[in-house]
Amino acid sequence: MQLIKNSRGGNVTATVLVCDGITSDGIEPLVRLEGIELIFGKIDDIEDPEMIEGIMVRSATKITESVLERFSGLKIIARAGVGVDNIDLTAATKKGVLVVNAPEGNTISTAEHTWAMMMSLVRNIPQANQSVKIGEWDRKKYTGQELYQKTLGIIGMGRIGSELAKRAKSFSMNVLVFDPYFSLEKQKELSVTSVDLDTLIQQSDIITVHTPLTKDTRKLLNHDNLKNTKKGAYLLNCARGGIIDEEALLHYLNTGHLSGCALDVFEQEPPINRSLIEHPNVIVTPHIAASTIQAQKNVAYMASDEIKSFILNKPLKHAVNFPSLSKDTYEKLIAYYDFSHVLGSFTTQFFKEPVTEISIGYGGSLSETDTTSLTRSFLCGFLKTRLGRPVNDVNSMVAANERGIVVGEKRGTDDYGYPNIIHVKVTGQNHTFTLSATLVKGFGGRIIQLNGYTVDFVPQGSLLYIEHRDTPGIIGKVGAFLGERKINIATMHVGRKSAGGEAMMVLTFDSQLPEEIQKELVNIEDLLVCKPLDL
Repeated sequence: MQLIKNSRGGNVTATVLVCDGITSDGIEPLVRLEGIELIFGKIDDIEDPEMIEGIMVRSATKITESVLERFSGLKIIARAGVGVDNIDLTAATKKGVLVVNAPEGNTISTAEHTWAMMMSLVRNIPQANQSVKIGEWDRKKYTGQELYQKTLGIIGMGRIGSELAKRAKSFSMNVLVFDPYFSLEKQKELSVTSVDLDTLIQQSDIITVHTPLTKDTRKLLNHDNLKNTKKGAYLLNCARGGIIDEEALLHYLNTGHLSGCALDVFEQEPPINRSLIEHPNVIVTPHIAASTIQAQKNVAYMASDEIKSFILNKPLKHAVNFPSLSKDTYEKLIAYYDFSHVLGSFTTQFFKEPVTEISIGYGGSLSETDTTSLTRSFLCGFLKTRLGRPVNDVNSMVAANERGIVVGEKRGTDDYGYPNIIHVKVTGQNHTFTLSATLVKGFGGRIIQLNGYTVDFVPQGSLLYIEHRDTPGIIGKVGAFLGERKINIATMHVGRKSAGGEAMMVLTFDSQLPEEIQKELVNIEDLLVCKPLDL
């Protein structure tokens, strides 16, 4: 273990432990900061853990609840990278320890690696290289394709997807993008065409995925839609294993429908099933898209800069948990804090289109307190599935601004006789969404207004929102349809705007409604909209 004291001298104001082989050239902001003592080593080697105020790690060191107990003086953990799977966020938050990361440092490395994989794939470079090394010289066998005027389909338009689009335009490629939350302004800025997923799949010569892995993106490319790709199309995945169904991918490679695939990530790593790896039209790398000298230095620099900002009491850019609240504030807001997060999650699932503005109003007792934490909690719930990077209560406002979303908050709004109330208005490019909700002691949170309908239901569990024409028997038809398929309805809430006009119902179930039943349900006469929600 190596002890480094700042060369500029002065009294020690904070001691930071640097783990996982991060060297001093990657943490220059801390090296130059007066009064900082840096220790390079392992957490198990520290004799006086209570003296450590900051820890900086990559992915190897595990920050568990027991580690947090030992390091009782710890105030901040910095992850030199994007993921924080090796850090117990719940335990850290309970202990009042701030966790930060560096989500931007490997953007260029990942984009460049994807581009290198694409070039290698369409020109058969790895296969040709291996052929020559074993003594062959078969030029015809490895004839490739040009990228010029090909159509590139990018699924997910975060930082990496945007960097790829820029590079594709310089190669005179046509670029189609699929991202339900990609704004019109960004489309114009990058000169790309936004389409639905089916159109992208059908029209792209090359498809690359750059989304986080969530329940909505798991096996996003699968047996059902891969059959609709162009004959001879190429696929790439340098994002997360599991976004492409590996079994379906192998099938369409074996039939010759797909010309090839490039993979940096797998559903299981390292892969046990080597069928894809050994396929002659597949090129692979061992999850190294973000592994460059520059990226490793960049993420270390950004993480150490966050520690520096924390020590100097300056704003943080990339906190991934919510800092501790005072006991009084915590006890007063904790129930509303959790409820606000649920409302954000409900809203983003219900209103799936690009958003330009979010306005949140607080009435009743909530108008008498600082509701900033509630707004941030709502934004965290709203944005966490829309962005390809971690979003939390601390950075949610910054993340919204980066997406061009104007966030407004006001207190003292109409309470309609409720002891507390939260009003939400979300403005999209084509539509507007509104809801009002209240939290009743002993009964929990309830949504009481939804897009002009007066309702009363708990946003919890597996729900199905249905809009329909207010015709006799429609509720019975829905109930009979589900009953015939052995689906038990836990609760049902109905509402309408006028007799014979538009009406709605919200159903809750003991488990998520199967997708095939959702698809069948929309065929019922007079039923207009079905939206599954999972909270």
